[in-house]
Amino acid sequence: MNEKGHSDQAALRGEPSYVWRDGQVRRLTMIQKWAAGRERGIVLENGCGVGSYLKRLAADAEFSVGLEVEFERGIEALNRLGRAKGGVVNAVGEHLPFAAERFDLITSHEVLEHVQDDRACMMEIIRTLKPGGRLILFVPNRWYPFETHGIYWKNRYFFGNKLFVNYLPRKLRDRLAPHVNVYTTSDLKRLIGGLPVRVIYHTVIFGAYDNIINRYPRFGKGLRSLLQWLEKTPLKIFGLSQFWVIEKTDTQG
Repeated sequence: MNEKGHSDQAALRGEPSYVWRDGQVRRLTMIQKWAAGRERGIVLENGCGVGSYLKRLAADAEFSVGLEVEFERGIEALNRLGRAKGGVVNAVGEHLPFAAERFDLITSHEVLEHVQDDRACMMEIIRTLKPGGRLILFVPNRWYPFETHGIYWKNRYFFGNKLFVNYLPRKLRDRLAPHVNVYTTSDLKRLIGGLPVRVIYHTVIFGAYDNIINRYPRFGKGLRSLLQWLEKTPLKIFGLSQFWVIEKTDTQG
């Protein structure tokens, strides 16, 4: 695929985790902690990319399924699974091809911001969770100083981190980045409003900055330590991602 095509796909779908590094290890550990045993049941990764997380979740799961809208990525994810107990489905999040109350755990890792209808996706996730099942959700935080998915300007796509775009008024921000959403805590509360769920935990986290560490090890490790320490303070509001743990309540509740 040429550079322009690669950038266009990255804009629309984001970039999956191709390399397994400290940032991915940290997030997998968070998933396993907050799944609280549900990772050993029937698991759906909603937006599995090339299968880096799915392969590792499948190691503990009774059965695991990856959902991926990009066919080529889905094939790669299936190949990564190997003989693990699971499979990959090519479909969209707004119409999950699964029965109600099917999954013990659903993960959605920096995916919801790319869909056409995030409310429809959330409703489908909750529909297919068992009562007591959990959704573990990562989405971009609006107050992170950089828009990491690039912008459109004068009908051209400019790839990379763009400073302060997300701080613009929503209408202007969405004109520059119509291909990707960002979320505040209030946005996510509205997104799950009226659904049979309860929020178990939510916070904002910074990244692991593995790319910076790879180029400038001492500086990068210091930056990571500082920013992840800020997660313990009110300054976490400027973190990279919103992290939410949402549990489905009884359907009659």
